[in-house]
Amino acid sequence: MATRFVGRGTELGLLGKRLERIGTTGGGRALAIRGRRQVGKSRLVQEFCGRADVPYLFFSATKGASPVEAVTAFLAELRESALPVDPELVPAQSTGGWADAFRVLASVLPDKPAVVVLDELPWLAEQDELFDGALQTAWDRLLSRRPVLLVLLGSDIHMMERLTAYDRPFFGRADTLVLGPLNPAETGNALGLGAADAIDAHLVSGGLPGILRAWPHGTPALEFIREECADPASPLFSVPEATLMAEFPAPDRARRVLEAVGSGERTHANIAAAAGGHADLPSGVLSPLLRRLVDEKRVLVADSPLSTQPGKPALYRVDDSNLRLYLAALRSASELVRRGLPASAVFERVRRSWSSWRGKAVEPLVRQALLLAAAAGELPWEVEAVGGWWNRQFDPEVDLVGADRAPVARHVQFVGSIKWLAAAFDKHDLAALMKAAPQVPGYDSGLVAVSLSGVDVAGLDVVWGPEDIVNAWAA
Repeated sequence: MATRFVGRGTELGLLGKRLERIGTTGGGRALAIRGRRQVGKSRLVQEFCGRADVPYLFFSATKGASPVEAVTAFLAELRESALPVDPELVPAQSTGGWADAFRVLASVLPDKPAVVVLDELPWLAEQDELFDGALQTAWDRLLSRRPVLLVLLGSDIHMMERLTAYDRPFFGRADTLVLGPLNPAETGNALGLGAADAIDAHLVSGGLPGILRAWPHGTPALEFIREECADPASPLFSVPEATLMAEFPAPDRARRVLEAVGSGERTHANIAAAAGGHADLPSGVLSPLLRRLVDEKRVLVADSPLSTQPGKPALYRVDDSNLRLYLAALRSASELVRRGLPASAVFERVRRSWSSWRGKAVEPLVRQALLLAAAAGELPWEVEAVGGWWNRQFDPEVDLVGADRAPVARHVQFVGSIKWLAAAFDKHDLAALMKAAPQVPGYDSGLVAVSLSGVDVAGLDVVWGPEDIVNAWAA
């Protein structure tokens, strides 16, 4: 299992750089870190605190606690931590609100660099409408003048963005770091897997440390799923379910729209039909819901055709591949196991849909890898955007388009095909690609093939396999 801390070298470096500046200048710095649940925010910061060898306070809020309970818990954590120069100066009981608590914190800070972490910050703001203002006042008047790194963590991405928005008290006072999942190279390193298996593991886990910690070392994805199907409480099921319940606690229309996309519906019309039940959701209802899920919740992504001409329709997909697999297959598998169906029979249902699910789920990963390779100068073209292309009839639907910009390009540098099956990319696949390529507006000459099982045909400018995809992140 991936019990050791892996990856995050860049993020640890960014935290260390800020702490070094504090030691040099003597003034405070604030950093807001946001990211989805189970992406490893708390683990990252705890690892940093352990490595930094400076006094620190790590306070995690409790959802639903009253302001008095939250302040009391904060003071208790402060008193027990290694941070205060004199713990006796920290009162045992809360005598006021957050303004008083922050004054106590400032009074016991050491004169050398220290770290203060406030985890699940949105819950504190949710509990007390005065919290944001108290934090801003304490930072401006007290904490920013001391050698302290204030780290603010939160899983509610929208709330964390609002914390530092221009119309909120803390605007302009904190740097922002968005923590994403582990990349495929880090996933493979954590689990001791080769490139192809690392990609599978990344797709199944979403790169979430909360799932990877339960993944036996060296275990391929399907074998891991087989083992976990016997345990409905496995993180493979519980992590995406917790995300779903946290973001959408009630089975409202937004959740039905998400579930429709997760089940495989991609177009506006098909989502309207699947989410509407007996009647299609009206466009005036569905369009705002989709915008909310894409722009605010960021649980969906809207992909548009990439070429030198504007294109439609947009295609929607679930951004987190683990949640995508959960909605497509794992949720029903978990329910069947709870009802007493043998785990082997449940796994067989998941296995039957595995190849088709994986073939679509890997596409965004391949596009991102090609973009990283282009940025590193490892492709024969200058490319600033990689997407796909389709017309209204989805005939053809081109997996890969590399261009100089998006959504409407000036130049299309290449088109390509992804074949993520046991068979190699062959002459039939090449013929289909060469037939589709001229239909992409702006296409010139570049051809790319990305294949799980190799390529046994000539005539391609770039040929990629699993190792190339993983190496795009390993560089």
